[in-house]
Amino acid sequence: MEILLVDDDQHSRAAVAWFLREQEHLVMECENAAEALAKWKLADYPLVLSDIQMPGMSGIELAQVITEQPDSWRTDVVLFTGYGDMKTAVAALRAGAYDYLLKPVDAQELAAIVQRVSEHQALLRENKALTENFDAQLQSATKNTEQELTRMRKMVAETVIGNVGVFSVSMQQVTELAQRFHTDRTLTVLIQGETGTGKEVVARIIHYGSNLKSPSGPLVELNCAAIPHNLFETELFGYEGGSFSGSLSRGQKGKLDAAAGGTLFLDEIAEMPPEMQAKLLRVLETKEYYRVGGLKKIKADVRIICATNVDLEKRMEAGSFRRDLYYRLKIGHIVIPPLRDRRKEIVPLAAMFLREFAQAKRKRFAGISFQAGELLEQCDWPGNVRELRNAIEWVVFMYNDAELQPCHLEKVIQDCAISPQSEKSAGGTTEKQVILPLPDGGLSIKEYNDLIIQAVLNAHKGNQTATAKYLDMSLRALCYRLEQMRNRNAGKKEE
Repeated sequence: MEILLVDDDQHSRAAVAWFLREQEHLVMECENAAEALAKWKLADYPLVLSDIQMPGMSGIELAQVITEQPDSWRTDVVLFTGYGDMKTAVAALRAGAYDYLLKPVDAQELAAIVQRVSEHQALLRENKALTENFDAQLQSATKNTEQELTRMRKMVAETVIGNVGVFSVSMQQVTELAQRFHTDRTLTVLIQGETGTGKEVVARIIHYGSNLKSPSGPLVELNCAAIPHNLFETELFGYEGGSFSGSLSRGQKGKLDAAAGGTLFLDEIAEMPPEMQAKLLRVLETKEYYRVGGLKKIKADVRIICATNVDLEKRMEAGSFRRDLYYRLKIGHIVIPPLRDRRKEIVPLAAMFLREFAQAKRKRFAGISFQAGELLEQCDWPGNVRELRNAIEWVVFMYNDAELQPCHLEKVIQDCAISPQSEKSAGGTTEKQVILPLPDGGLSIKEYNDLIIQAVLNAHKGNQTATAKYLDMSLRALCYRLEQMRNRNAGKKEE
């Protein structure tokens, strides 16, 4: 804080200035009131510390002059004197002084009064800023809130619930369970699933439910893996002003405060520091918490949803996750199966993403060919729905066709893991015996090649990627040959 120090006694002034600078304040020294008043008019000094008895203008007169100025609110004047009689104290306060100190100045009293002035000035300046810009800030806050609400409703209504996918019985059960948990805010919910399966989406369904117009309170998200351990407590609980060096004088609210009346979503809960796990457990059990440095209990009116992509039982065995917290979080439990365990959803999801990105990027894609759908289903998609969505976005960006074809997926399939079953069918180490029919009427080399391709494709159970690799040809070339084979067979049937 900038402090203007006024004292005609050089030794006394130097001692006070040294102490204040040790407290990391910026101190401007003056030996008389006239000099101090001139400097005060040129700069912003939240605190003026002045002796009362000085040649010329006294400290009381200086306080009166400052108080009469239009912008006197920006400065608190504290007077100190060696004459501690009641009459002097009353005169100082009547002159507009914030407080007074006796000489010799006690270091603890000086530090305390400087801290009070700092807090007082912070409040005055904050109130001044709010008063002067109230209409603009209110309009901005209202606009931001409306935009966020519109965005969230649209995301939940059009994208979020759709991306979870009601394309299988398992995902229908997940969404129904999430909507059931929405009806009881007292239940903690643990969502488990691999990366990219849609845990955040399910958390939003739990928060908003099926009726998007009903008030659900705020949804506040906190990624436990993204917060440094030494900042985790203040981030979650907030802190009171002056709790630690560098803290704001007015304090700061935490995520629990921000989520009051709504939902706090703790993503990657397995990465929460062990000491914080105990504190979170206490919040869940008592529904109360303290801010850092605070003495007042705060009611925790908040729903807690947690998510993880790791096996918490293994973490418990390793001692890095509390067993009692795990069972407390698991009251409401949702497990999202990976995409490789629900392969029948891959094509419907891909079609949904294809339409979405085609519309956004103004491309012609309207559907997925049967062969392209087969290729998509053969992938394991270790990144699950998120990886599938990213792959379709890339394809729409790179190509512009009426229908998604295998040739569009060549790079996608190369980058994607093939299921172990498909790899096994590829036979890397298992020898296969292929017997081709030899008709009596003869066989053209083209027909013989068709038989070889079809036999290898059957041996790999329709896996075109593995077939192309086995035949040492590109996937695009194989797709072209298969298309020619289908056309020739169709021609033979017409004859």
